[in-house]
Amino acid sequence: MSNTDTFPNWENLVKKQLKTEDIYTILKKENLEGIDVKPFYSSVQQPLVNLPKVEESTHLVAKYHESLEDDVFAFLLENNVENLEEKTIFINNKDLAEHISPADNDQYFSLIDVFDEKNGVIDDQLAKELLAKDFKRNICVDISLHQNAGAAIYQQLGIALAKAKELVEVYGQEILNKLIFKIAVGGNYFFETAKLRAFKLVFNQFSKEYGLDEIPYIFAETSLRNKAIVDSENNLIRSTLELASAMIGGADAVYSTNYAVEKSTENSEEISFKQQIVLAYESIINVFEDASNGSYYVEDITQQIAEKSWALFVEIEETGGYLELLKNGVIQKKIYDQAVQEQKWVEEGKIKIIGVNLYPKLDVKKSVAELYNEKEIKAVRWAEMFE
Repeated sequence: MSNTDTFPNWENLVKKQLKTEDIYTILKKENLEGIDVKPFYSSVQQPLVNLPKVEESTHLVAKYHESLEDDVFAFLLENNVENLEEKTIFINNKDLAEHISPADNDQYFSLIDVFDEKNGVIDDQLAKELLAKDFKRNICVDISLHQNAGAAIYQQLGIALAKAKELVEVYGQEILNKLIFKIAVGGNYFFETAKLRAFKLVFNQFSKEYGLDEIPYIFAETSLRNKAIVDSENNLIRSTLELASAMIGGADAVYSTNYAVEKSTENSEEISFKQQIVLAYESIINVFEDASNGSYYVEDITQQIAEKSWALFVEIEETGGYLELLKNGVIQKKIYDQAVQEQKWVEEGKIKIIGVNLYPKLDVKKSVAELYNEKEIKAVRWAEMFE
């Protein structure tokens, strides 16, 4: 930074351009995360070392199709496929997981969450069956549901830690390196990059409580929350940005949910996967360990998200733990309050969805009360209000 680019000089220039001394009222940008975003950054308060990831290069995951076998190295598998060799397989079907026995050269990961969110219990039998498997990662802690239900970023991460704590209490601390975290990445580009980085910080801090030094395995998928049935092409652009956010944030695996909401075809499946190919092979952003390290803005919001997430985790633990608060409806209510506020911002146009509440603007057809239930964690797309 040159001498002419000092903070006071910048401030004076902006005051002159805006013709007011009160520039911070004008420049302040509201957000529902409670994160303090400054209009100007000149340094990093707490510089971080590179935040590592488990995988050297981010896995690009495609839903299995036989036509992709020669070109794709990582598949999401829902049904058994014979003779898949030297592939990385992510399984999200519990019946399939129970019957698969990996060979020595196979890499299998379970995307099966053992939490029953409706009844507030862990499926112990399922957990034990999964832990007995020779998988690279045996149990999934799924917080994609919480993102798609409208939880704030710090809520998602606090809940991820609280779910991990419940598993440690039942199965011991050795489970921590058998977990895979499924995280949905939304459209707030820099915040979502910071979310993954912040999760690495808080999970590592959490593991140190047990004398360990663990890095979380992050499976990131594109969000459903900001997608619309109309103008699927807009969804395609949104999910491409979300994939970039996840790769730059240091996800170990990325998966693009189908951009053609409720209109999935083989062609849309293929294009959804090819988004990742373009990003990886043309932009080459899947190989970096921590691409946003040193960014004043990203570093600052990473630290803020980490602090808020840890504080929520501590609050959950001090008031009974995740399962107890789930049974009492406390977790559901926290997410509900956040989601409803977010939906109101959509209705008011503070959150813009092109083709839905902007260019052209659709009429509201469902109320907040019809979309949300304070006793249930369920996925709701913003655009459902207008569809």
